[in-house]
Amino acid sequence: MDAARAIEIASGHLASLSGHIFDLLALSKPISPGAALNLAKIISKLSPLLGSLIEFNAVELLNEKDELKDYGRWRRQDPDFPDAVFDGKIVPIPGMEVKAWFPLVTEITARFKSSQNHFIDGRTKTHVCMLAWLPEQLIYGRPYILDVMVSDGLSVAKARDDHYHNPPGYIVLEPEDTKERTRNLQQTNTSGYKLQEESEKEEAEIVVETWGTDGKKYKPTRDYQQQLRELRSKFNYRLDTNFAKMDRISHPDIEQFKTRVCGTTVNGLTVGRWTKMFKSVKNRGGKQPKNLAAKEALLRAALAKHLEIKEEPAGKLLV
Repeated sequence: MDAARAIEIASGHLASLSGHIFDLLALSKPISPGAALNLAKIISKLSPLLGSLIEFNAVELLNEKDELKDYGRWRRQDPDFPDAVFDGKIVPIPGMEVKAWFPLVTEITARFKSSQNHFIDGRTKTHVCMLAWLPEQLIYGRPYILDVMVSDGLSVAKARDDHYHNPPGYIVLEPEDTKERTRNLQQTNTSGYKLQEESEKEEAEIVVETWGTDGKKYKPTRDYQQQLRELRSKFNYRLDTNFAKMDRISHPDIEQFKTRVCGTTVNGLTVGRWTKMFKSVKNRGGKQPKNLAAKEALLRAALAKHLEIKEEPAGKLLV
């Protein structure tokens, strides 16, 4: 059994989770269309908790399968990368980074910062698994897996760096070499930096031109990273806190996954249509959406129709 085969087996089991219900906890059915509207506005607050529970349970499900039991066992590790590693006889170590996505939130907010060097140093072979989930009845019931995507981790890291890196306006930096530090002080994540002053761009361009024809092409090598650090030391750069969001890296598998999920019909409407209505009634930066009453009425009517929610006595909550 080699690492590639182990990852293939694990990927197949995770991909088969589409439609699987996790009996973790359940949200009660709203007692009225108004209560449903209120729940729709706040249900995204549950996504970090349920997302983490689904990630944990996905690893447990892998350990229930027979194919790899003679070789070792999957272990969840947090906060280390990847989320799950296979402890046993297989070298390099198989790994799986698990990302749960609640599509009604808006974009895929999970981040992927691990350095390309993590995937090419021979220590691990890691894939990325994204699990899109919803409650059974859109906003209530038990969580279930709507769709699954599994992709090669190195390809995701490359897509991220190629998408963001555009010197001198934007540079991606590898972590410092921290292998000699204790484990809790080791750095494995890349970072993105934006040129702060537009007035410096012309001079910075001249520096980048001295790097040659491939000077703007991203490389995780030590020599190229040294050039980037020298550029950063000469000009004013600021850390980009939105760097590495998986929704923005233009990876083909992720883009196909997003399109497929948003086009899936759930409770009478596509996920994309539900998401658009949910977003329309949420405050952004403290600002109230325009025509809020009309948008709330539209969402309330859709919830009442497609989730069969009727006005019930409030006293039922106490029964």
